[in-house]
Amino acid sequence: MSVFKNIFSAKKKETLDKGLEKTKTNFFSKLSKAVAGKSKVDDDVLDNLEEVLVTSDVGVDTTLKIIERIEARVAKDKYMGTDELNTILREEIAGLLSETHTGEETEYIIPMDKRPFVIMVVGVNGVGKTTTIGKLAHQFKKQGLKVVLGAADTFRAAAIDQLQVWADRVDVPIVKQKMGSDPASVAFDTLSSAVSQGTDVVIIDTAGRLHNKVNLMNELTKVKKVMQKVVDDTPHEVLLVLDGSTGQNAFEQAKQFTKATEVTALAVTKLDGTAKGGVVIGISDQFQIPVKYIGVGEGMEDLQVFNKYEFVDSFFKI
Repeated sequence: MSVFKNIFSAKKKETLDKGLEKTKTNFFSKLSKAVAGKSKVDDDVLDNLEEVLVTSDVGVDTTLKIIERIEARVAKDKYMGTDELNTILREEIAGLLSETHTGEETEYIIPMDKRPFVIMVVGVNGVGKTTTIGKLAHQFKKQGLKVVLGAADTFRAAAIDQLQVWADRVDVPIVKQKMGSDPASVAFDTLSSAVSQGTDVVIIDTAGRLHNKVNLMNELTKVKKVMQKVVDDTPHEVLLVLDGSTGQNAFEQAKQFTKATEVTALAVTKLDGTAKGGVVIGISDQFQIPVKYIGVGEGMEDLQVFNKYEFVDSFFKI
């Protein structure tokens, strides 16, 4: 059993390394220029490092935290060579992530005392929300859990159709109504069906539009209240899906959605096609919401449970 686990872990890590390749190459290219001709970490190096982190989409506030931590270490150690900078950065970023993430997560564990476990998925259109839901359903099903999907994004017919495609692909049931139906009604029907069928996990898709935050807030609040008529403490998880390739745009979306509803977890997608993977560090730190999943490829298994140690190791692997 442990042998298979190790083989899977190695394959998962290899996929993560490959998925972060563009981010890593971009980052180290900038870092090399930042320390060129310097043997010790001084004010100039720190100024250059600040620019490297900001332009790598780590975000201004998180960058300043990292710089302050390194400044404190330089002051304490009196001398720090630039050849140590990679190790120091790795340690400080791991430290930052540790403030939001605990343990070495390997899979999404559903609490035994919360069945059906209800995940409400939010995020704007185009971030990979439906794909994330489909891949989540696949992973839960692999764990031997009964899953049902709820197509509560009734604003677009395409959203319902796309979720149906994933339900068929993963071979899990879906509850849907016609376009324009009340999203809360779909959520109510989904939970009612889940309870009667003895379902373990319910994943509810919601509309991905931000043109009017008040409407979004009201809609999500209504969906929650209606679901609580069926299962009183739902949703157990509100998962915000963000497109990592959009960099600072992802920060803005996180800001808007955290204002509109209580987000409890994040999924950052499309990291394999971008050099903006630093956004994971900044978003995790700034919003103090754990990143549960990262998307590092197109395959069904390439939505990975976020493990801070593996991520930092891949990010800084030379």
